Amino acid sequence: MTVQRELPRKGPAVAKAKRLVVLVSGSGTNLQALLDAVAEHGAAAYGAEVVAVGADRTGIVGLERAERAGLPTFVCRVRDHATREEWDRALADATAAYEPDLVISAGFMKIVGKEFLARFGGRTVNTHPALLPSFPGAHGVRDALAYGAKVTGCTVHFVDDGVDTGPIIAQGVVEIRAEDDESALHERIKEVERALLVEVVGRLARDGFSIEGRKVVIP
Repeated sequence: MTVQRELPRKGPAVAKAKRLVVLVSGSGTNLQALLDAVAEHGAAAYGAEVVAVGADRTGIVGLERAERAGLPTFVCRVRDHATREEWDRALADATAAYEPDLVISAGFMKIVGKEFLARFGGRTVNTHPALLPSFPGAHGVRDALAYGAKVTGCTVHFVDDGVDTGPIIAQGVVEIRAEDDESALHERIKEVERALLVEVVGRLARDGFSIEGRKVVIP
């Protein structure tokens, strides 16, 4: 069994807030939740601070949120590169420039590749609007409704080379109501997702973690 520890446990040696690079593709509500948590508690108490925000497209609200917060931003568009591998390398390079302890995929709608995972595997955190391993992929909310599930929710997990297959860090449950459509259900999931992501990132940053097989252990 392999044990991988990415961040040190809390203690006298842990004085500095961990560095977060957040990746976004849209409105950036999860990014805003993280920024609000840091602003409310302070980076030292929360355990982390956002040092940069990256995106796969221009003209999105997520980048505007970053700019209002005074954060540096970068954009890596797939179409600006000859191959997907070159894009992945450019994204990894741009992210590495900010020396993150953790990378947060906050609504980032691109699948990262081998180069990115070689540098940031085991410390890239993603959210998914379903209770994995059920309903992975781009339509988790729609698929749960179509299946007739009675509960669904959200999952915070580490990114690996699959689609929503990485080790699960935490999950939140949301009841499916008879009157729910995809939009209404997704909005309720997002509320739980934002709170869970803020809690999880803070705990990972403050307390450290280990990955033992498929199990994530936070002291």
